[in-house]
Amino acid sequence: MADDITDTSQTVAAGQLRAIIERIERLEEEKKTISDDIKEVFAEAKGTGFDTKAIRTIIRLRKKDQAERQEEETILELYKAALGMV
Repeated sequence: MADDITDTSQTVAAGQLRAIIERIERLEEEKKTISDDIKEVFAEAKGTGFDTKAIRTIIRLRKKDQAERQEEETILELYKAALGMV
């Protein structure tokens, strides 16, 4: 009886593990597809004449709130001034 419970537990655990791994594999494939789509959009932007480095910077900045952006810009200006770059 104890062996049956152990076998059942191992079967359930193996099934759960398989399901988790398959979900991760599906998500990894979706991530790759999305990454490829993003690369295509950047290529389109570059082909249109936009600076993709600037676009990436804008996207990174838009992820931050206003206070965080201002703090980053203030520190950057301070460092540039200290190095005589302004």
